[in-house]
Amino acid sequence: MLSSAPPPTTRPSGPIASASPRARGFGHWAARPTAAAVPVMRSRVRSTLDGWQIAGDIADLLLLAVSELVANVVLHAADPGRLRVRVSLRGGWLRLDVADGASSLPRLPHPGAVVDPGAEDGRGLLIVQLMAAESGGRLSVRADEFGKSVSVRVPAV
Repeated sequence: MLSSAPPPTTRPSGPIASASPRARGFGHWAARPTAAAVPVMRSRVRSTLDGWQIAGDIADLLLLAVSELVANVVLHAADPGRLRVRVSLRGGWLRLDVADGASSLPRLPHPGAVVDPGAEDGRGLLIVQLMAAESGGRLSVRADEFGKSVSVRVPAV
């Protein structure tokens, strides 16, 4: 069941608010990590990015990333009760964080890694990593006492 988190704060306003390096905004949601959370989180991030008037190619990258990262939490997280998604816009950069309560870190694939064509999974992080790098951004992972967070940071314009 999804939590009834308040709607995200979306401060930027006016035409092409995200083009300004001083534009700022933030959205944060929590849910139980179930398959139903994937399209819900994607929809919430999409609404926020639309409100910030983020360009289609960058929005598409973040929407793919939220789908892949939330699906990874659903499939692999050891703590079935925690899933948090955060998207922020600050200083001309968009950042997507997907966090769970598991302490084990995913292995970030090497960009030149060969993926088994017969495998049913294992491509998501590599695709997100390559797309983020192509847009001038990056994928990172960090752990703390509350679990781990996988982040995608890309230029907003």
